[in-house]
Order: sequence, then structure tokens, then C-alpha cells
Amino acid sequence: MSGTAVDGLPGVPELAELRRVAVQAAAAAGELVRTGRPDRVEVAATKSTPTDVVTAMDHASEELLREVLGRLRPDDGVLGEEGGHRPGTSGLTWVVDPVDGTVNYLYGLRAYAVSVACVLDPSHGAERPDPATWTVLAGCVHDPTTGESWSAALGRGASLRDGEHERALPGPADVALERALVGTGFGYDPVRRAEQAAVLARLLPRVRDVRRVGSAALDLCWVGAGRLDAYYERGLKPWDLAAGALVAAEAGARVTGFDGGPAGPEGVLVAADGLHGALRAELAG
Repeated sequence: MSGTAVDGLPGVPELAELRRVAVQAAAAAGELVRTGRPDRVEVAATKSTPTDVVTAMDHASEELLREVLGRLRPDDGVLGEEGGHRPGTSGLTWVVDPVDGTVNYLYGLRAYAVSVACVLDPSHGAERPDPATWTVLAGCVHDPTTGESWSAALGRGASLRDGEHERALPGPADVALERALVGTGFGYDPVRRAEQAAVLARLLPRVRDVRRVGSAALDLCWVGAGRLDAYYERGLKPWDLAAGALVAAEAGARVTGFDGGPAGPEGVLVAADGLHGALRAELAG
């Protein structure tokens, strides 16, 4: 392990090292997810509602992520969607989503990803980590269906690796609201879905079009890559958001909550500056 400190963050390992670990772990889990998918995926359990499903691969992928991270970064904590929080002693926590887009995976739709992020976590010794206190240092979102890996490190930019080729992300175009292709997603609770449908009905006539891909991690990276002009959603969990939000921000997008504060469960809004302001006004209406 490198002992080189991050600028302004004494004792934190070199950001390039953390980024490499994120890429390595996400790619390993992505290969398992890709090659281990049976012809028919069965639901192993449900989460918040009967429509919020988990498969055996969610568990297998997270187990692999914990094994890889435990080997490469044994003193760090891990917070996973399926396995909960394992505290560490280093002040760093890895926040992982083993299959972001589980319903797509279940149905054989090619839009799901593995998300891995490393955060500086002042609450690392606590039983319940507090995402509001985190600084996201590095992360990777890996798409097993295309082999694409988006990665970023704090203050060091974001890039896309596709096979042997790696290039910096261009960031989103700052288009007018009426020309914006906007991504969004929906929660699983029926009451929240109804609220989100009302927001969408109000927004849809004002923009070029809307996409609902089904993987927040991919949506965030696609804004950074310019494949979407903007993305918004309410109700995301820390593992949905951590890596992809860093990728989008390091690519040049503005990443906030609906109120302009930090992104979180109450809302995430991602776009170039001008479009961000126009969308924020629409979402507040």
C-alpha cells in the first residue's frame, strides 16, 4: 500500500491507488455477474417492497467485492447493499452496489452495473455510517454487458475505459431545457411512484425527451459521458450514488440535491450549470 497522502487529507493513501482498487474490484465482480447469469434468473428475496427484488447474484457479487477489498484494503470498512456495514479502522469505507439495476438483470435487459466507491468516513467506527459526513475519494462503475468502466478520483478527473482504450469524459453539454435528454428513475413504494409520476408529467412537455434506464449508477456516468444531458431522481441509497456521482462531478457536471444542497436520498440533480438551474426550477414547481 502507498503511504502517500492525498493533498489536504493527511494519512489518506494516494488517490490513484484507491481508484485502481475500485476499478479492479468492480471489474472482477462485473465478470462474475456477466458469466454467472443463468438463462432464467430467480428472485431470491425482496427488499423494501415486493417489487424491489434481490437475486442470488446480488449476494454472490457482493461477497466477491468484500473478498477483493478485504485482500487489497484489509483495514478499510465496507458498506454493501446486501451485507450491511463492516466497520474498519483506517477511516476509509468502501461503498458497494453488487448489481445496480437488479430488475434489468432479472429480465435480461442490458442495463446494469457494479458500483464501487471509496469514501473518507469520519463515522467509520460507528454502527451506522453517516453519508452526510462522507468525502468520496474514488470510484468505479463497471458495465458488465459492454465492458465499459467509468472511474474517477477526487480532483483528478473522470475517464471511460473500453477495452484497451481510455479517454477523459467530456461532461454534459449545457443545452437549453427544451433540447435536453433527461434521465430519471422511480422508487418502489407506490406512494412515492405516484409523486414521481406527477413530477414527470409536469416536466415531460418541457424537455426533448426522458429516459428511464433502471440503473442510477449508469445514468450518472452517462451524464458525465454526454449520453444524457441531465439526470434527476429522489430516493437513492448511498451505494446507488457514491461512485456515479463522483464520475459525473469530475467530468464537469454539477451534482446537487433538488434544493441545491448536497445530493442524497431527498434528491439528486445532475447537469451542466445552465441546464441544472432550469431543471431545478422545474422540479421545485
